[in-house]
Amino acid sequence: MKYTNAALLALSTLATGTPVPQNAPSGHEIEISGVTYGGTGCPDQTVQGLLTDDKTTITLSFDAYTVQSGPNIPATERRKFCQLQLKLKYPAGFQFSIFGADYRGYASLEKGVQGTTQSTYYFSGQQNQTVIPTVFTGPMEGNYLKHDEVDAGSTSWSPCGEQGMLNIKSEVRIVPMAATGLNLLTVDTVDGKFTQKYYTQWQKCDKKGGNTGNGGIIGGRPVNLGQ
Repeated sequence: MKYTNAALLALSTLATGTPVPQNAPSGHEIEISGVTYGGTGCPDQTVQGLLTDDKTTITLSFDAYTVQSGPNIPATERRKFCQLQLKLKYPAGFQFSIFGADYRGYASLEKGVQGTTQSTYYFSGQQNQTVIPTVFTGPMEGNYLKHDEVDAGSTSWSPCGEQGMLNIKSEVRIVPMAATGLNLLTVDTVDGKFTQKYYTQWQKCDKKGGNTGNGGIIGGRPVNLGQ
C-alpha cells in the first residue's frame, strides 16, 4: 500500500446570487506565496508541491503521514504530526477569518482501539487558536472523510496588512498504545479552501492601529512549488 497522496489548498469565492460588497476583496487579489512544513508526519523530502499559474491553488503530496500500533511496532510510530505554514498575500486594509479543510484517510482499528486526528489553526502573531478533534472507534476498516470549518466567531482574524502567516498543525495517534493486533491510521489527503463568504469573512482593518501583517515565521522546510 502506497501512501503518497495529494492535498489541495484553494482560495475561492462562494457562488451566490448577491454581489460581493465593497468591504471584501475579489478572489484574484488573494494569493498563496509560499508553504513550509515540518514534523514527524512530514519529514524532510516527503512533501512535494505544485502551484497553479494564478497562485490560488497549491497541490501538496505526502509520503509518510501514517501511524501504526501493534506487536513489535515502536512507540514513535503511534503518534505523528505535521506543521504547515502558508504565507498569504492579500490587499492592504483587509483581514479574514474563515477556513475550511477536508482530511481524507484510511483507518484499520480493532475493537476497543481509538484513532484520533486533531487540527489546530492559528495565525502567526495571534494568541487565539482553534482546535478541532475527531475520534474514530474500532472495530473500523475503511476510508474516512473529516471536514473542518471554522466560522468567524470562533477563530482569530488574520493580521492587517498585505501578507500573513496561517499555521495548520495536524496530529494523528492511536490509543490505547498496548493494542494486541495491528492498527493503522493515515492522513491521505488534505483539501483546504479559503472560502470568501461575502457577509462574514472579510473586514476592513482599523486604520488607527493594525498589525502590519508580517507575523512571525516558524522554522520549517520550504515546499518546492514547481516554479
